[in-house]
Amino acid sequence: MNQGDRLVIVGGGPSGLSTARAYRETSGAGSVTILAGEDHLPYRRPPLTKEYLRGEIPRKELPIEPGSWFEENGVDLRTGTKVAALDPGQAKIETEDGEEIAYDACVLATGSEPIRIPVPGGGDPGILTMRTVENSTELQRRVANGGRVMVVGSGFIGCEVAASLSMRSAEVTLVSMEELPQADRLGEGAGEQIKGWLEDYGVELHLGVSVEEIEHTGEGYRVHIGDSEMVVAETVLFGTGARPRTVLAEKAGLAVEKGGIVCDSSMRASYGRVFAVGDVALAYNEAAGRRLYVEHWGEALNMGQVAGTIIAGGEAVWNVAPGFWSTIGEETIKYVAWGDGYDEARFVDHGGRAFTVWYGTEGVCVGVLAHDHDEDYEHGRKLIESGAALPE
Repeated sequence: MNQGDRLVIVGGGPSGLSTARAYRETSGAGSVTILAGEDHLPYRRPPLTKEYLRGEIPRKELPIEPGSWFEENGVDLRTGTKVAALDPGQAKIETEDGEEIAYDACVLATGSEPIRIPVPGGGDPGILTMRTVENSTELQRRVANGGRVMVVGSGFIGCEVAASLSMRSAEVTLVSMEELPQADRLGEGAGEQIKGWLEDYGVELHLGVSVEEIEHTGEGYRVHIGDSEMVVAETVLFGTGARPRTVLAEKAGLAVEKGGIVCDSSMRASYGRVFAVGDVALAYNEAAGRRLYVEHWGEALNMGQVAGTIIAGGEAVWNVAPGFWSTIGEETIKYVAWGDGYDEARFVDHGGRAFTVWYGTEGVCVGVLAHDHDEDYEHGRKLIESGAALPE
């Protein structure tokens, strides 16, 4: 793109901001507009379940860049602007207010939205999810003086929130259909460790059961789980996963598979001037040799870096193994993996509280998780990206 060209980014999360930053750093000289649905500067979401939820950092520390960065870099950030339609044939976007915005390159960074489980009472607006700063702030308010909270789901959000609320002196119950927290993704060995951490924080666990019904009472909720149990809570939070916001792409006729916008390793979607980054992208990873769907914070930044560089005329491809850190209370696990399955998980106990889990497919290393053993985390990334054998 040249001076006078127009880059329009739909979405004000980390991947959208990373795209704009990389475009400018690669000497992109066109205009840059970010259409952000939320009314805030792009901000960090990981603290919403940890430091911010616990009241350890103020809201003003959440923005990724200060407001001055956008002015200094010639980026027109338009908060509270929602997009209604994308017309790739005419290379234009229409906002919900009816404004039409033309582009020379468009980046879809629309992120994902929380899933509410389809059970009787599950649609109650008082049941919380965790995605935005407002969600975390409201949960803070509700547990300001303790109280009983039920967290539904044992993924990263569920486990992080449960530990953080317990640290705020709330009485926390976690319900999950998994027999062990995160065992579906991380294996039984890691699941046993996470279960122990949650129990150490005083979280009451109901595992291997499903929520059957949620009744709203005058003082909170009665949650029916399993065949006959009932748990009473003042607050219920769903940490039951998220789905990519691909409706805009689907209506525009872009290729969408497995819940993601199909992209090449440069983040190009099926129409040449449209790119997708972050949670909505099903992008080809050069090192993996296949398309991967990833919803990690770090990959949102990486994908944005690739897209912004390419749009500015530079060279870049997505070729790193995706990874993330998750902090449950004071315990941090570091994980890097292709993330699309394994047939073997080798648990290695290093003594104390340190451990590593190596993941393999047909003898090839496809992932590693480490707790208090960073050398395995760093070494594991090299093994994964090179297609090396699973360590003995």
